[in-house]
Amino acid sequence: MITHGKNIKIFTGNSNPLLAKEIAEIVGVPVGKAEVGRFSDGEISVNIGETVRGADVFVIQSTNNPVNDNLMELLIMIDAFKRASAGRITAVIPYYGYARQDRKAKARDPITAKLVADLIHTAGADRVLTMDLHAAQIQGYFDIPVDHLLGLPLLAKYYQTLNLDEDEVVVVSPDLGSVTRARKFADRLHAPIAIIDKRRPKANVCEVMNVIGDIKNKTVIMIDDMIDTAGTICNAANALVDLGAKEVLACCTHAVLSGPAVERIQNSAIKELVVLNTIQLSEQKKIDKIKSISVAPMFAEAIKRIYEDLSVSMIFE
Repeated sequence: MITHGKNIKIFTGNSNPLLAKEIAEIVGVPVGKAEVGRFSDGEISVNIGETVRGADVFVIQSTNNPVNDNLMELLIMIDAFKRASAGRITAVIPYYGYARQDRKAKARDPITAKLVADLIHTAGADRVLTMDLHAAQIQGYFDIPVDHLLGLPLLAKYYQTLNLDEDEVVVVSPDLGSVTRARKFADRLHAPIAIIDKRRPKANVCEVMNVIGDIKNKTVIMIDDMIDTAGTICNAANALVDLGAKEVLACCTHAVLSGPAVERIQNSAIKELVVLNTIQLSEQKKIDKIKSISVAPMFAEAIKRIYEDLSVSMIFE
């Protein structure tokens, strides 16, 4: 039962219009009329083509590459809705960029994840809906409510449909930071876990040291929140095969896939990489090894629950 009289409206920028359209179809509303383009000097132009006065507005925009353009599109759209007297504005950010800069790792580092949170709040967003933040504490960087969805249930559900032999499966964490995620994933598959202990000499370069756990003659499933240059996941996959794994499957929520990532995945020991479509894959990144699963049903359910003032956490129960 909807407890208020506001209309629900869903708009999208240019980062992931296909996902926005899919979400809108499930919710049962059309994608709002909005033109997001560029002026001749490169500045972003936003033109909202319908009234939003008093409406419950959801702006769907991942802040992936080109991250600065997509972020500015989101901020300018939020500002436009705020100045047009929207009743409530929710920034729906399936992939939250700059999330890896969440603390000072060394002297004079910025904390860009906090800066972006401040920008979104200042632009006029009343709440944020996102998925699998790189660091969960980023929720606390916002001074507005944050609904944090989890991609793990969707990935686990896919592997459950494969009817893999539980005695032959091991879930592997590609690094120490992903152990909690791997354990939760393994619990859903009723499988043991193993951990890769690695050393990273410099940014985007990693060296596998050893594997903690039994992976010999096992089907290995590696899980991570995101894959960027794919150096970590591919090195790990190759090392696991060298150490006796039967086959290596991999999955992640956010397929950033920058630089040589696709080529590395294609040439690696990974048999299949399952990703969620929080980031829209370009045609160059659509290879046979990569399978995409839609997050639209989960985001649509969350949007309906926010609109109807119901619990979002119930989705996972």
